[in-house]
Amino acid sequence: MSAWTRLQDHRKAQGALRIEALFDADPARATAFSTSADGLVLDWSKTTIDAGARALLLELAAPVPQRREAMFAGARINETEDRAVLHTALRNLDGSVLLDGQDVMPELRRTHRRMCDFATAIRDGRFAGQGGRITDVINIGIGGSDLGPAMATRALSPWHDGPRVHFVSNVDGADIADTLQGLDPATTLVIVASKTFTTIETMTNAKTALDWMARTVAQPAAQFAALSSATGRTAEWGIDADRVFGFEDWVGGRYSMWGPIGLSLMIAIGPENFDRFLAGGAAMDRHFRQAPLAENLPVILALVGIWHHQVCGYGTRAVLPYDNRLARLPAYLQQLEMESNGKRVAMDGSDLVLPSGPVVWGEPGTNGQHAFYQLIHQGTAVVPCEFIIAARGHEPELAHHHLLLIANCLAQSQALMRGRSLDEARALMRAKGLAGAELERQARHRVFPGNRPSTTLLIPQLDPFTLGQIVALYEHRVFAEGVMLGINSFDQWGVELGKELALKLAPLLQGKPAPGHDPSTRHLAELIRDARG
Repeated sequence: MSAWTRLQDHRKAQGALRIEALFDADPARATAFSTSADGLVLDWSKTTIDAGARALLLELAAPVPQRREAMFAGARINETEDRAVLHTALRNLDGSVLLDGQDVMPELRRTHRRMCDFATAIRDGRFAGQGGRITDVINIGIGGSDLGPAMATRALSPWHDGPRVHFVSNVDGADIADTLQGLDPATTLVIVASKTFTTIETMTNAKTALDWMARTVAQPAAQFAALSSATGRTAEWGIDADRVFGFEDWVGGRYSMWGPIGLSLMIAIGPENFDRFLAGGAAMDRHFRQAPLAENLPVILALVGIWHHQVCGYGTRAVLPYDNRLARLPAYLQQLEMESNGKRVAMDGSDLVLPSGPVVWGEPGTNGQHAFYQLIHQGTAVVPCEFIIAARGHEPELAHHHLLLIANCLAQSQALMRGRSLDEARALMRAKGLAGAELERQARHRVFPGNRPSTTLLIPQLDPFTLGQIVALYEHRVFAEGVMLGINSFDQWGVELGKELALKLAPLLQGKPAPGHDPSTRHLAELIRDARG
């Protein structure tokens, strides 16, 4: 009998087990079901994972070490694209990393030094615009070329002491129009982030930015930099090779902010703080490689996810950072997790028997409490929640704010687990003076079923190092889940079909012959043409 089957049987045998009963049975459960790594602590005790489930889940994780070492050794574990997966090398500034017998680190270090030199020159004014010192930087990219650096730049805003940094991703003209509004072309640097320099959304926005700049400055390309390996195309744009920073195909887009794609972040917070971000990621790499599976933070987080989605059948996962500066973390994790593990076939091309990755969503606390927590507490669907909270905030004078934030975070996880019984709700209504049928009716509306699972990731304080830890933690969590599901977490064929059809639809929207489209799409295109005049 497979570990998967035994897990399903174990879950059925639990019946209506309540999380609180596990604490009653084991007073030390909070400690026994907490895992730590270099100052981070994951409390996963508020789940229905008991000792038996934990043992079975760890059996599932048995293939992870071999696959993990293959990844770090430069094996081509991205089998559908025949590529190695070595984004971890970007944060490994010491030692060597071999790929096909060649050490990739000397070139990575050269690129890193060039990035540091360029960022420093911008920050100290040695690299200036045609109107003076650079005041604003616009990063134009999409997907992994946007979500990671945009998330991290906002998260580390207390460390911003460089130019203002803006992000443009959407091909919707409103995005770039709103960004350019009020900026001075003569003191703005534009960074175009596209590995191939052909990404249609990015290049459309880049051309708009170039035209905007050309209306004011004599040499607009002199204020452009490129994060791309397509040096021929960047040269056609007139971007000097000194301002082109390339990266290899063994760095996937959603894993790329550790290298050149992170240039905008480096400009904002400075090379020294950027290196602290890398150090945090490298620390999590070491933990992932060295810690036993039962004490391995990424593996445990992956096993909790497997238990909730593949075993319990909960369809979504809410990521709830109680830190407003992590507001973009759920969106970043949507791409990281759903693009990586949102697959339907196994590595060998066979159909998956188990569900693949869950829907990932979320918002920062406490805002979410006044939006969707109603459904989390009293809705018919169980939504496992992943809380993130820092012990310390950044503003000493606002310590009372942070204590209130922490209290809300802990209260929510407690309320999700404990709920409120019908008897407790009746007592509440009785205290309000209600009686009889009205008491009963009102009481039922105030029942919270509880037994809603959650984890809490406690960090000392949000800073460059801990952010690096968090990002690498989730990267390795995704990898471990993918290994256990038997899928390739490093390709993304699902994004291709829509892009292909979008190119074919352009003629139809212009009223030109465009065969091959379904009646609904043709009808919508006709309505749009009529509305546009």
